[in-house]
Amino acid sequence: MARKPLIAANWKMHKTVSEAVATVRELLDRLGGQAPADRTVLICPPFTAIAAVRDVLEGTGILWGAQNMYPRAEGAFTGEISPRMLTDLGCTHVIVGHSERRHIFGEGNQLINEKVRAAFEFDLVPILAVGEKLEHRRAGLQEAVVEEQLVKGLRGVTAEQARQLVIAYEPVWAIGTGETARPEDAQAMHAFIRRWLAGQYGEEVAQAVVIQYGGSVKPNNVDELMAQPDIDGALVGGASLKADSFARIVQFQ
Repeated sequence: MARKPLIAANWKMHKTVSEAVATVRELLDRLGGQAPADRTVLICPPFTAIAAVRDVLEGTGILWGAQNMYPRAEGAFTGEISPRMLTDLGCTHVIVGHSERRHIFGEGNQLINEKVRAAFEFDLVPILAVGEKLEHRRAGLQEAVVEEQLVKGLRGVTAEQARQLVIAYEPVWAIGTGETARPEDAQAMHAFIRRWLAGQYGEEVAQAVVIQYGGSVKPNNVDELMAQPDIDGALVGGASLKADSFARIVQFQ
């Protein structure tokens, strides 16, 4: 089954509104004004810039989404953003469980699971991020760590929902460090994730799920990563902040 690659920009806590607009305009110039037809391109700016980025990207085929959300439609949750607010802005995807949310903000698997299910409830595609720390990999525990994140993060998710899911494998030790998992190591984990999905939801669903790699993806390593059979895209951090480098990643060969 052919899976359409998803190249997503996670801008994290970068860019004012004017900087965000300038970046997406330059990106469009470098891409000829449209997303390539054979891959999906997604921009996840900070909340403050989503509306302005949407206004530039509408009609171009490039999608926009969010980096996080709180799993309620509304309520007394000071400082939070709801899935209802995101769909109102035209967002299509939301990142949940990013390692920075897990390890800096202390988000556990139960909350992440609530976010996954809330995303589906509001017709958002959750990008569920999973990945191990360096000490887990050195101890040979990387698959056990990722499996636990999958089991607990996808609790209550149906096969029909899982078919729409995106999983981002991001080894924590490779995020923002300049270190990148070797393509064969990244492929091994992606294959493990797909086998787990097959055991949970069946082979047809497993073959439909897009599994991205995230962790210091750059113009000089994207081609080799994307050549792996189970790597279906990239969740790009630092290299997505400059239009020229992100455009090259989008245009991987």
